Amino acid sequence: MTDTVLALKDARLTLAGNAGPVEILKGISLEVHAGETVGLVGPSGSGKSSLLMLMGGLERATGGSVVALGQDMTALDEDALARFRRGRMGVVFQSFHLIPTMTALENVAVPLELMGVADAFARAEAELRAVGLGARMDHYPSQMSGGEQQRVALARAAAPRPAILLADEPTGNLDGVNGAAIMELLFGLRDRHGATLVLVTHAPELAARCDRVVHLADGRVA
Repeated sequence: MTDTVLALKDARLTLAGNAGPVEILKGISLEVHAGETVGLVGPSGSGKSSLLMLMGGLERATGGSVVALGQDMTALDEDALARFRRGRMGVVFQSFHLIPTMTALENVAVPLELMGVADAFARAEAELRAVGLGARMDHYPSQMSGGEQQRVALARAAAPRPAILLADEPTGNLDGVNGAAIMELLFGLRDRHGATLVLVTHAPELAARCDRVVHLADGRVA
């Protein structure tokens, strides 16, 4: 695990608030290596999700640098960021973000088609079977439970075979049984595809499964 896939140097994030600028991240320096699993933990409001968004290029650092897979993401505009993320990064959120008018299969396959993957539907089917949804591929999100929808979201994130998987409280909207199943699947996807995993969690038992735990407090590494 010597190859650095994520490197943040004095990364800062300041957002506009009603009472003026709000410092969310106050100078984060951190490296994540290929194949590593890193847990981000800390109290609510400590900046965990914001840090994950910087890593994924979903928020733009207002200071410092964020380098992913050798690319300085602070130097890219929004279109270039979107092109860079495509296929290289998979993101799983607490909310499922599925398209309600598409079946489970379409939710996974259509993003692959937009990337130009020739076997998009075959690959999507394989990923859905891998998360235990072989019999639910033609169902719409409204016809699935929360746990099933999160499985679709996992399959969608893993289908491009990204180098980096980012997960923001992926079990937050699920009960204990479904949450445990989702985490087993997430770690399984990491192992199957050899991805680097960065995970935001409040659960000590999940953090304990990570190779390394980074504690955040008040926008800084504690």
